[in-house]
Amino acid sequence: MRQAWTQVVRTARRTTADGLVVGTSGNVSARVGDTVLVTPSGVPYDRLGPRDLVGVDLDGRQVLGTLAPTSELPMHLAVYRHTDEAAAIVHTHAVHATAVSTLVDELPAIHYMTAALGGPVRVAGYALYGTDELAENMLSALRDRSGCLLRNHGTVVYGATLDQAYDRTAQLEWMCQVWLAATAVPGHTPTLIPPAELDRAAAKLSGYGQPRDGGTEGGAPGVPK
Repeated sequence: MRQAWTQVVRTARRTTADGLVVGTSGNVSARVGDTVLVTPSGVPYDRLGPRDLVGVDLDGRQVLGTLAPTSELPMHLAVYRHTDEAAAIVHTHAVHATAVSTLVDELPAIHYMTAALGGPVRVAGYALYGTDELAENMLSALRDRSGCLLRNHGTVVYGATLDQAYDRTAQLEWMCQVWLAATAVPGHTPTLIPPAELDRAAAKLSGYGQPRDGGTEGGAPGVPK
């Protein structure tokens, strides 16, 4: 449990270092059995240590630590309750992704890494942060996807590991930046990748990388070559 908490803190600090969150915005969690380790509410990540461990059960009852869990706990629990594929979640307020969430209902297939998230990334309808309504909107947007945008809010991405969840988050932010840059060119419309080609990319990505790293999201974020 302590090792998992160390990884949660490390991942949370990466979101700050890489500019995906500002201050105490965003949050990170990892599921260990029926316990969800989650970052606490309102505590800067650089101050978190072993004694700040926070854990809840799948019903939201606190079972570890004394600090209050993140206000976005309903979103994290909703994901874990609805898919066995999620063992870690990263939620950010990334700039480009948040900007895109205010412009479209879905991030188009601007790059083949769209396939790593299950297809074009949907935008969940706006709802007040920390509410069950937001969690429900998020689940709808996550249908057959491992990540989504939250309207006027940010991103939610899950993975089988914290590294995978984080790398997918970084890829999503990068794709949003690419889409914004492409659509900003006057008189031009970005070309998009057809569904059949996305399917081909998904099949190829599933076998990418070294046998031990589990695919494209096993290492640092980037475009596989």
